[in-house]
Amino acid sequence: MAHDSHRLPAAAGIGLRSPHVGEVLAQRPSVPFFEVHSENYYLDGGPALAALARIRADYPLSLHGVGMSLGSSAPLDLAHVEKLTTLIARMEPALVSEHLCWSTAGGRHLNDLLPLPYTDEALALACARVSELQERVGREVAIENISSYLAFADSTIPEWEFIAALAQRTGCKLLLDVNNVYVNATNHGFDADRYVAAVPVDAVSEIHLAGFEQGDGCLIDTHGAPVAAEVWALYARTIERLGPRPTLIEWDTDIPAFGVLQGEAATAERILRARDVLAA
Repeated sequence: MAHDSHRLPAAAGIGLRSPHVGEVLAQRPSVPFFEVHSENYYLDGGPALAALARIRADYPLSLHGVGMSLGSSAPLDLAHVEKLTTLIARMEPALVSEHLCWSTAGGRHLNDLLPLPYTDEALALACARVSELQERVGREVAIENISSYLAFADSTIPEWEFIAALAQRTGCKLLLDVNNVYVNATNHGFDADRYVAAVPVDAVSEIHLAGFEQGDGCLIDTHGAPVAAEVWALYARTIERLGPRPTLIEWDTDIPAFGVLQGEAATAERILRARDVLAA
């Protein structure tokens, strides 16, 4: 294959989940890159890690973490960091990312990505932890904005300014989840385009797209449905502002046939190519 496995192309990749690993190994589909959840491969060996190594030999790879709890007030879990560092050394990914959230408290791990209060104190804490993580793994990490269903009354900084300040202070990259921007804009009543306009252009190293569902009075980021028309429209405006960026289709529940994901990626590719044509 003609892939450069050491960088993510400005094209539409797919989140690789276990039901599709065998198909990918057997058929070697034409996909620009794959992304996997890092924690699924915190292993000393075995078939899953071996399969990922075989895929990594043919495709650029992005490692996407969900359990670092960067927004927690507790110290970084150094055992977790060490597992990530080992996986990075094994797979030499083109990108490493994590979420701006917290998920641990009092020694307990919560199975959710929980939002921070957007305050100066929380920003200082997040900056310190992101900087420590980057120092320990020896590379930049892309930080993703999460979806949320409540807002803290004591927040004093708009979410988009908080994200931008994090990138500016730590030198981290950003993983801009456009679906999460739309979900939060709808749930909390802000302008999604204003959010995108505030994001530092040079910091965005990857974009995520996924599906949501209508909940009781709010949108819920389920990663279990096609990308909504409104999110596609916001994505197109985002690409118009940022230029083409590596873009990932995420689908984590009710996982469909691999061809469905390829169809979603093809829609993203058309948007990326349209931006290239306009730029030319």
